[in-house]
Amino acid sequence: MTPSYRLAAAALAAAVMIPAGPIFAQTLPPGPAVSITMVTQLSPTIPQYTKVDIPMLREGIPEKSGGRIKVTLASWPERALTGPELLRVIRSGQIDIGAPALPTVAGDVPMLEMSDLAGMNPSHAQSRKVIDAVLPEVNKELERFGVRIIATFPYPAQVFYCREPVTSLADLKGRRIRTAGGSSNDFVQSIGGQPTAIGFPEVYGALERGVVDCAITGTATGNGARWYEVTKHMYALPVSWGNSAYVANLAWWNKLDPAVREFMQATFKQVEDQQWALGLEATEDGIACNSGKKDGCKIGHVVENKPMTVTRPTDADMATLRASLSTAVLPAWVKRCGERCGETYNRLVAPITGVKYEAK
Repeated sequence: MTPSYRLAAAALAAAVMIPAGPIFAQTLPPGPAVSITMVTQLSPTIPQYTKVDIPMLREGIPEKSGGRIKVTLASWPERALTGPELLRVIRSGQIDIGAPALPTVAGDVPMLEMSDLAGMNPSHAQSRKVIDAVLPEVNKELERFGVRIIATFPYPAQVFYCREPVTSLADLKGRRIRTAGGSSNDFVQSIGGQPTAIGFPEVYGALERGVVDCAITGTATGNGARWYEVTKHMYALPVSWGNSAYVANLAWWNKLDPAVREFMQATFKQVEDQQWALGLEATEDGIACNSGKKDGCKIGHVVENKPMTVTRPTDADMATLRASLSTAVLPAWVKRCGERCGETYNRLVAPITGVKYEAK
């Protein structure tokens, strides 16, 4: 086990399990009824949806608000939406709150990538520290587009699911690899792979047909989407953490009764904490489930028929991932985002990561 995974394992052992039952008190006074439309996760079968959003948002908010707030909740595919479309639908006011994966909407707002650039965060804990540091600056950017982040969350560590064996980054050279876009494209190109843009709901079919050779997603996310049926090998290199956010339409948010807005903000703080705990738990759980290890599979589906072969990253590949941040990923991101973003990164993020952006 590499040093990064020993740290992750230690953190995992200390993580608090997702508690059952109510976790926030009813604090909303009586008043006019409020209906809220939310579209949150990239699949209705992943634990972020089934274990957090459904019990805490769809069921918890009406219960804890004394029935004053009604929530209509759906996942992306249930509304035929993709990540890039989701931010635009929130901006237009067609839905009140959505949860895009930040890399998928960074084409509209490149600064959204700043918290989770490929190779930047070797640990779950650092990823949260970085996103907390950049959130005020990111929200200034988003409010120009009529939306704001009200809570953040990660997916499990983003790793490679492949049809054919992979034991190192060298094996990925020349392979067609589905990415979420942005900095993951830059990293894949830096190792000689061919990044391919495919919406998450279409990835299963693309892997099944061989349109792509590999795809990057969370260890447990791919398990929830049954990618183990169309891939046989996982290279568990934590490229990033799939940082995402609950984003509200700003005009709608500002018009809420102050008591309702305060209730919602307190609720989403609880949701945020549960999602970050789940992201850490689900990282190793997803590895155990996909590789058929029942003892370690507590959240996802254990693959008993033809389990996947999981290879842990080598120290050399961890070093390559880290080096790519300064040599490939940061320069490419600043080119998309502008020198102002490089200056913001150096001010807010470099003190945490220890890697500065150097203009060339």
